[in-house]
Order: sequence, then structure tokens, then C-alpha cells
Amino acid sequence: MSEKIVQTAGRGEMRSETTEAVTEKDKYQNTIFFPIGEENPYGEFFVGQSYLAPVSKEQVPVFNVTFEPGCRNNWHIHHAKSGGGQMLICIGGRGYYQEWGKEAVEMTPGKVINIPAEVKHWHGAAPDSWFSHLALEVAGEETSNEWLEAVSDEDYGKLS
Repeated sequence: MSEKIVQTAGRGEMRSETTEAVTEKDKYQNTIFFPIGEENPYGEFFVGQSYLAPVSKEQVPVFNVTFEPGCRNNWHIHHAKSGGGQMLICIGGRGYYQEWGKEAVEMTPGKVINIPAEVKHWHGAAPDSWFSHLALEVAGEETSNEWLEAVSDEDYGKLS
């Protein structure tokens, strides 16, 4: 919160008003349809601050994942005996998706990425932009997620 002094026009009266400070997070929230959510409980697997908001937990699990500028998750693999994987749908901002050994793909609103099981990859915000994507878990047998090393600052810096 912040306080400002306001002078009433023509009367010389002064009064104090308390106003809510608008954060960058609040400003970004106003640009996307889905809620940003709370601090991501999987934050230990991210460089920077991310947020997680459940959109649906029934039938097909769907979550909105939001990344502050410069935030990205670690390399990881979605394992499955059969089926499995993940789908990402960018809903706001600008970010990247990269598979191990391949060039990064820029993600902007509307971009859909289909990630088969067993593919090592990462995703996150551009250095200068907030970024949100819906994450859909693809049904499969014996699914699990393996978190690996962080994306190095050097490798991430090459994307700018």
C-alpha cells in the first residue's frame, strides 16, 4: 500500500488517501484469462519465481503455469510405460520450449507444444517477459516426472 496527499481543487484542503500498489504480477494478470495462482510448490525445480493455478483436476488435469521474466524450469522428462507426455498451450507473454540437443522454440499466445513421453526438455519465460502456459498431462501407464539439472545461465543467455 502507498499513501498520497491529495489537495481538493479550489478549497485548499489536504487529505491523505491510502491506495493499493499495483504490482507487475497484477498488471500481467489483467492480460490473461486464467488466474496466475499461488507460488509454485515445485519451485525447487525452477530458476526464478513461478506460479501454479489448477484449471481442472477432473478427467484431464490442466494447470496454468506462470513464469516471471527470466524464470525457467529445470530440464525434465515425463516418463511413461505407454502413452504419457505433456501438452503446453501458451496463453500469455513470451517464452521458450527446448528439447535436449535441439534449438529452442519461441512460445507466444496460441502456440501449442506436444511433448512425447521420454523427451528431455525445459520451458520458461523470455528474459524480458512474463509467460504463461496451460500444462495438460497426457494419460499413460506408469507415469512419473524426473527433474534434472537446471538450464545454465550461459545456455539460457544464448536465447536472447
